[in-house]
Amino acid sequence: MAKATAMLVLVVLVVAAGGASAAQCDASNLAVCAGPILTGSTPSASCCSSLRAQRGCFCQYARNPAYAVYIKSANARKTLKTCGVAIPRC
Repeated sequence: MAKATAMLVLVVLVVAAGGASAAQCDASNLAVCAGPILTGSTPSASCCSSLRAQRGCFCQYARNPAYAVYIKSANARKTLKTCGVAIPRC
């Protein structure tokens, strides 16, 4: 019984950790970067801050058909470079 309870606790912790990680990846947080990503304009400080906060999510976004065209664009790479954020290799 103790082994089953320990396993249940472990599963709950893994699921909770995965949920927390997924909650951090929110593409809507990059809305402030829409202009630079779509037009190549200079990114604002808030855009750069959002990119830094979401940088661990870029590969996830790149695999999502709804975001891939934007994340993989030349303007997105230019925006990342301007903000000093490393371009991920997915």
